[in-house]
Amino acid sequence: MKRLVLIGAGGHGKVAADMARSAGWRDIVFADDAYPDRTANGAWAIVGRPGDALEGERFLTVGRNDMRARLWTELGMTDSPVIAHPSAVISAEAVMDAGVLAVAGTIVNAGARIGRGTILNTACSVDHDCTIGAFAHVSPGARLAGGVTVGDRSWIGVGAVVREGVAIGADVIVGAGAAVVDDVGDGQKVGGVPARAI
Repeated sequence: MKRLVLIGAGGHGKVAADMARSAGWRDIVFADDAYPDRTANGAWAIVGRPGDALEGERFLTVGRNDMRARLWTELGMTDSPVIAHPSAVISAEAVMDAGVLAVAGTIVNAGARIGRGTILNTACSVDHDCTIGAFAHVSPGARLAGGVTVGDRSWIGVGAVVREGVAIGADVIVGAGAAVVDDVGDGQKVGGVPARAI
């Protein structure tokens, strides 16, 4: 495999580097704005800044959805690989766009479509025929039932549950542990059981 250049050397970057190592990459480095003052992120070297012409496949490891979307465009990340931990269960009938990270224990079932630059975090599940937009984040332990739609840049909180067929708009924040049983419009913040506007 080619060198993998992870852009963004924070905590999420460490997780992505570990996933990449588990998935077979051996030459993994970071690019971060803190370079040259900072030269390591855990076990991995920081060798340049995000805009530098570093050789290798590039992958965004910035946790903030809006910032990931902006950098994707600025840096021209269309050829970014998909990184999936070996323990992730990804249906052969699912579609994962460029730059998706599927962390350990992730389940993506048949007919699901995952948009570019999306994070599927630890032990989340995305059931059949779900559609997740670009630069979204499904947090650890979150559960999306069949046919759920999640818009661009939306964040599904830790342990949240979304009922089948629910549509969640763009730029939505679903609080940790929420149970979403009704559609959520663009830009809303919801939480609780059942989830209501915050």
